[in-house]
Amino acid sequence: MSVCCVPHTDTHRCMCVPDTRPARTPTMKLHMFLAVIWGAVCAANVSPPVVKISLDDPAEKRWEPLIHVFDKDFLRRAAAEVIDSIVPKWVHDALKPVVRALEKFVPQPYAGEITGMASYYESDISDVILLNFAYEVSAFCTSIVAQDTKGNIYHGRNLDYPYDVLRNLTIDILFIKNGKVAYRGTSFAGYVGLWTGQSANKFTVSGDERDKGKWWENLIAAFLRKSSPVSWLVRETLEEATDFQDAVKRLAKVPIITDVYYIVGGVHPGEGVVITRDRGGPADIWPLDLLKGAWYRVETNYDHWLPAPKQDDRRDVAKKALNSTGQNNINMYSLYQVLSVIPVCNSITIYTTVMTAAMPDAYRTLIRKTCTN
Repeated sequence: MSVCCVPHTDTHRCMCVPDTRPARTPTMKLHMFLAVIWGAVCAANVSPPVVKISLDDPAEKRWEPLIHVFDKDFLRRAAAEVIDSIVPKWVHDALKPVVRALEKFVPQPYAGEITGMASYYESDISDVILLNFAYEVSAFCTSIVAQDTKGNIYHGRNLDYPYDVLRNLTIDILFIKNGKVAYRGTSFAGYVGLWTGQSANKFTVSGDERDKGKWWENLIAAFLRKSSPVSWLVRETLEEATDFQDAVKRLAKVPIITDVYYIVGGVHPGEGVVITRDRGGPADIWPLDLLKGAWYRVETNYDHWLPAPKQDDRRDVAKKALNSTGQNNINMYSLYQVLSVIPVCNSITIYTTVMTAAMPDAYRTLIRKTCTN
């Protein structure tokens, strides 16, 4: 009998359990392999708590499970810290009546979810709206989509924010519909959008900030122009898109409040793409190109056709690590290793997620305490 060590999502510690499974199918072997390698990194980094959100519940009630995971006072303090880091206090105070006036423009189900969140936080709804838009303006990230020699698609991402408190707010979310997981993602308590997500056996998606527009411009655009926040479009796509191609179409064409990079992975060979977005539509579509040897795509926070700035060259470091790994050796763990190389992983990396839609149970997020791989 073997023993495997796996991250335990309730205690945030490693848990070693006996492996009593009698047969070892290829899928079982993969899961055993993943259990061992995640156990190896568990000492340095921890898994976030898992929260189940029922889409069958009224929007105002959906996020109630948060209060069973987080202390209300902590949530209020953390939210205030994030908002105050972006919005000066005098601006925050001046904006409150404006945001309250704009509240009626928030579409459903997000209006109901934000209202419910304000109730759980025991906070002013304008603060919760500002909190959600604060997360939209400074997501410095690295996303990678890659294909191995057998045609398997792997997708990994680091999400970087300059707020250390977010490590204590990170959650994995299972969105439940009709008693089944409709889609899943990784986010922060108090935030109704998603920057990272997976629709099982269909596609995976991550979003990286494209530094265009001021936060206040994005706020106005969201409400008055009836454009979607970039993270809301991710969530809507995960819920509604039927496959990889449908997801790419939606993410490329639906009007959004600010420019962004959407990285999408599918389940079939060749299904990997980086979508560079303007507010009104696609600026560029950059797919995998196996015939030309392009078995991976790396996106950070800069247009791929332009050189990365010397002071932030995560892109070339990631490409060098991928080339060193090789297409023959790319898998969930080797992709995690690439995402652990400094400065791809850095002091403001909040979490790393690796996923593959064809094997949805392999989805893993680790909160980064260290960049050691």
